[in-house]
Amino acid sequence: MQRLVVVADNSLISEAIAIGLRKSGEFKFLGHIDVRSVSWRSIVEAAPDVMLVDDLDHSELVLELIRRVKSERPETAVIVLTMGKDTDWLDAVFDAGAGGAISKATHPAALATLVRETVGGHILHRYKEWGQADERPRGAMTCEDSALTTRELEVLRLVAAGSTNGEIARTLWVTEQTVKFHLSNVYRKLEVGNRTEASHYAHVNGLLSTPARPVVS
Repeated sequence: MQRLVVVADNSLISEAIAIGLRKSGEFKFLGHIDVRSVSWRSIVEAAPDVMLVDDLDHSELVLELIRRVKSERPETAVIVLTMGKDTDWLDAVFDAGAGGAISKATHPAALATLVRETVGGHILHRYKEWGQADERPRGAMTCEDSALTTRELEVLRLVAAGSTNGEIARTLWVTEQTVKFHLSNVYRKLEVGNRTEASHYAHVNGLLSTPARPVVS
């Protein structure tokens, strides 16, 4: 089990993250650290495998913290939580040593999956303006391009929120076999191979906030 520390100036953010991580059973939550009042040395001494840090509205404190921690403990994976579409800020975050950036809009239940995949080296995004058509990864599709039906989009959003097939079936009042059928269509249309890839695709391409289109499933 990997040891994870959250750096943020808001304890409510940390608590929400902690709940999501505990439910996943994949991480040991070491606690919340406020970078404004605690030295970077405290983080290094805690020896976390992962440091999840709030960008604090693009604070220089965050960049300096990342540099210090990566210098003293390079094996710690650093992931930044941001709402950023600021090109210079994202470049600075990666240049400081962060291994990934995750949107603050990510549902806590899906956070553990994204953290695990980022730490594993399966996810790394450094394109400029997130969500802009000319900056998406090669081969990426918009919600319109993917032609997901209303039901498929509902299933995708529940998967991205961390729901199991059984939970999705109960929420939508359908059978698990029906859920599997819709999921297979989602995988095919998005050109992904599993739930993790589908969830990541949905987060990166803004499918979770896009209103469902009036397509009959």
